[in-house]
Amino acid sequence: MKLLKDIIYGVRIKAIEGSTNVAVEHISFDSRDMIKYAVFVAVKGVHVDGHQYIDVAIKNGAKAIVCETIPQAFVEGVTYVIVDDSAEALGIIASNFYDNPSGKLKLIGVTGTNGKTTSVTLLYELFKLFGEKTGLISTVQNKIHNEAFEATHTTPNAIELNRLLSEMVKKGCTYCFMEVSSHAVEQKRIAGVNFTGGVFTNISRDHLDYHKTFDNYIVAKKKFFDRLSEDAFALTNIDDKYGETMVMDTKAKKYTYGLNSIADFNVKILENRLDGTLLTINNKEVYTKLIGRFNAYNALVAFAVGVLLGKEELEVLTMLSSLNPPEGRFEYFISPTGVITIVDYAHTPDALKNVLDTIKDIRTGDELVITVVGCGGDRDQGKRPLMAGIACELSDQVIFTSDNPRSEDPEQIIKDMEEGVPAKDYRKTLSITNRKEAIKTACNLARKGDVVLIAGKGHEKYQIIKDKVLPFDDKMTALEILNRLNK
Repeated sequence: MKLLKDIIYGVRIKAIEGSTNVAVEHISFDSRDMIKYAVFVAVKGVHVDGHQYIDVAIKNGAKAIVCETIPQAFVEGVTYVIVDDSAEALGIIASNFYDNPSGKLKLIGVTGTNGKTTSVTLLYELFKLFGEKTGLISTVQNKIHNEAFEATHTTPNAIELNRLLSEMVKKGCTYCFMEVSSHAVEQKRIAGVNFTGGVFTNISRDHLDYHKTFDNYIVAKKKFFDRLSEDAFALTNIDDKYGETMVMDTKAKKYTYGLNSIADFNVKILENRLDGTLLTINNKEVYTKLIGRFNAYNALVAFAVGVLLGKEELEVLTMLSSLNPPEGRFEYFISPTGVITIVDYAHTPDALKNVLDTIKDIRTGDELVITVVGCGGDRDQGKRPLMAGIACELSDQVIFTSDNPRSEDPEQIIKDMEEGVPAKDYRKTLSITNRKEAIKTACNLARKGDVVLIAGKGHEKYQIIKDKVLPFDDKMTALEILNRLNK
């Protein structure tokens, strides 16, 4: 149990009505989630304003309210804390409520359009090999050492994030590697969280349904580095056009990494094959099971962060060579008939291009590249024709299909994609709304040595259609179809 005055420490407060010597056993921003000694934080969300539910929260047991505007009437026995920014306050309150867990371990945040999941997963696995108790917060799953939990968001809400970090501390974790999404930064989910270091991977078009403009998206990413303390480090991809911009105002110590530029940490690709890549990292040769140019950057991030956290370079490289890519990130298998199938989470124009460029680099002859791709509903519509154009440019055959249509009509999403197909490429495209049928068609078209790329969903084990979440697994679907074709 905490006292209200302790959990609001550090919050920018405009006014207080009532006593702060109130016992607190629970905090929430959901008015339905109240108990006797609860604090309700009224946050103005994207779709819902928590201030509209203050009365409901009190009725359900809240003894303290944190809000931005003074209510028209105060309820006797309830304390009101008026703040500048409820979302910011929620992060600080959550951190205080859980005894500031981020300050008790070394927490590294990774942000960027692509590469976040692979980078944090590699770091998690790397530090486990070093014998460290380690936590992971990612799009695919959250982990407290060897215990895995389902992830619902790339970055959890402030309360869940601090609860997770607190559990990690209780179970002896000394490191945690987490993805930091632009939504999380913009919505102040990381307010009150202390990062030992931050990493920028790259930035390209994504989430413009939320941020509206690319400039807003850049600013959201940059805010993460602006928040870092002078005791932290900021590691940025100097090859990216916006790499220097991200860290220009940070107080943290700056480091750079890159493949094309002079940097503190450098990588060169010596040999790129389907079974792995031979690299030199800081002039030391290393083989990695990771495939492709984009994964060379991810491997370099793991190396650089490992070194910045005090590990020996040669030991890091030795450990790095044994690591596998995360599920659904350029995950490939070869069917009994010799068809190469690649499942990848690529759901942005840049990510799709990276994967198809990698396939192009490892092709050895006249193999066909057959790409199955869709775009998610209720998301940035502007990237749909861009992804279709990239798929057509770098594939021999393209099948447009449904991804997670959500509330949108999947056939309309496909029509939006088709607008990006050049006239000369119409002949190489098919549109099959049913995703299983699209994968089946691709597998039927493929012959020995051909490559089938199934892009967009990667590790996901579901498909969201309207308000239903239906079981669907790209990898298992393809395996089932290819094995059936072999009989």
